[in-house]
Amino acid sequence: MERATRIKKMAHDLGFSFCGISKAEFLEAEAPLLEQWLSRGYQGQMKYLEKHFDKRLDPRLLVPGAKSVITLGYNYFPSKDLAETQELKVAKYAYGEDYHQVLKDKLAELLLCMRQQWGAIDGRGFSDAAPVMERAWAQRSGQGWIGKNSLLLNRHMGSYFFLAELIVDLEIEPDGPIKDYCGSCTACMDACPTDAIPEPYVVDGSKCISYFTIELKDEIPVDVKGKFENWIFGCDICQDVCPWNRFAKPHEEKRFNPSTEFQNMTTSDWLEITEDIFTQRFGKSAMQRSKLKGLQRNIRFVTEKKN
Repeated sequence: MERATRIKKMAHDLGFSFCGISKAEFLEAEAPLLEQWLSRGYQGQMKYLEKHFDKRLDPRLLVPGAKSVITLGYNYFPSKDLAETQELKVAKYAYGEDYHQVLKDKLAELLLCMRQQWGAIDGRGFSDAAPVMERAWAQRSGQGWIGKNSLLLNRHMGSYFFLAELIVDLEIEPDGPIKDYCGSCTACMDACPTDAIPEPYVVDGSKCISYFTIELKDEIPVDVKGKFENWIFGCDICQDVCPWNRFAKPHEEKRFNPSTEFQNMTTSDWLEITEDIFTQRFGKSAMQRSKLKGLQRNIRFVTEKKN
């Protein structure tokens, strides 16, 4: 327990919102669910989700000799929701600097602190860039439950946070899971304009607005024309309507703050965006994922009238 307590304090001091610990083992319950999800084709063009099936389910294949999975959450809820004032909308997670780099730096610091405390530790940090079932590990460590929109929900802060993991060969007292607090609520399912949540706890990724605006490389299907509610990069609809996000509080990470130029973007600015402006304003942003070509496609899709 002493190790777990110290690690959680280290994580808190580094700005993480929560920290939970699980035993590194095979995710037996998740295996058939993942297989079924893939067999339904819900991954769409995200072929990378079909790779490393075994590694996704067993962290010991990522870090040989792994004994513990440390799950961490990092708040990104902004003080100002730009979607309330701007006609064209960008998901909140992409307002500032790319979270991959921010969390990579934080994970490296945490692992360094642990090594200074306990000596040689073999471990690797991950944040949405490796075959790790982040939400499953977060749920196992009691940091929340997986909601009907498939996102991790936390009773104290909702769902606007990034997940990250440290998989280490250090024995640490594990936490336990908590109960599901979604109850009979179906707000996320009811609000999704593209019907991407066909049943509770299952998201058809190939119908999600985030998928269409970020992952899809082809032209966006005409049958979803007029259903995007002006989202041009990602989507926050199923999170915005979730009752648990009434507990979300603004983050304190300066690297997640949007630039003044971003905050002042008008529809005309988006329509006329050039490669230079895109690089200047979003060069370090997660919006690089779609590249300018993809972003321009999205902007055309939501601004041009349906034939």
